[in-house]
Amino acid sequence: MMTKKTISVISYLTIVGWAVAFVEYEKGAKSSLTKFHLEQSFGLAIIGIVTNLLLALTVMLDPFFFILLLINNTGLVILWIAGITSAYNGVRLPLPIIGFYFKDKFRFIQ
Repeated sequence: MMTKKTISVISYLTIVGWAVAFVEYEKGAKSSLTKFHLEQSFGLAIIGIVTNLLLALTVMLDPFFFILLLINNTGLVILWIAGITSAYNGVRLPLPIIGFYFKDKFRFIQ
């Protein structure tokens, strides 16, 4: 069985990593730390998917918007690193700017 800290870190590593972390969480590795990081990483994934879809559509209209896509993805990588660092250190530190939006928002993560 994985430790709570390991599950928290894995939750940030791709959609598959999140799914593995969620399954381990449901199997009995429930803690406030793992729940917190599952919420944070899921929220970050949703933000990443939505903003990339919207910006990809704008890039198709005008290639100039590619710059915004690069800025967006740079910001997402910075947030991703912040989340992994917080999970690795075993602390419940919300992601900068967007993290407080995800606290207790995903009801399926009990």
